[in-house]
Amino acid sequence: MDAAAILNSQYQASLEMLKQTIIACPQELWNADNARNRFWHTAYHALFFTHLYVEESEEAFRPWSKHRTGYEDFDGGQDFEPYEKDDLLEYLAFCQQHVAERVPQLDLEALEGFGDRTLITLELQLYSIRHLMQHVGELMDRLSTQTGTEIEWVGWVHTKKA
Repeated sequence: MDAAAILNSQYQASLEMLKQTIIACPQELWNADNARNRFWHTAYHALFFTHLYVEESEEAFRPWSKHRTGYEDFDGGQDFEPYEKDDLLEYLAFCQQHVAERVPQLDLEALEGFGDRTLITLELQLYSIRHLMQHVGELMDRLSTQTGTEIEWVGWVHTKKA
């Protein structure tokens, strides 16, 4: 069993579904304030933490080149300048590549400290995929409820080994 390949497949499938939501989101919903967190902000948050959690440590993490400090957090009431769709699609493509490169390098049995928790790397990766899909599901629900748009389920994405 190649656990890294399985994790990569599930990350890539989840990121592909996030990509579909970003592409499908109409401009009037992109920055609408009718939800606790704006559509673009939820997508950015999901990408940021996907990027972070495949790093070997918080100290090794280097934010995306277009990162804006504090944008990863949901503090409520913050009035951020929204990212454009093209920017988030660029970040998503970066995350797809970064996940593909980093996951095979991870020692899945090692202990990692993130925030106030220490987890086995494998558990952190499962946690990260669950976190990503929670937000993908949230954005899918918004699209379905507010526009009738349905997002195609992606079960897995098999990638070729380098």
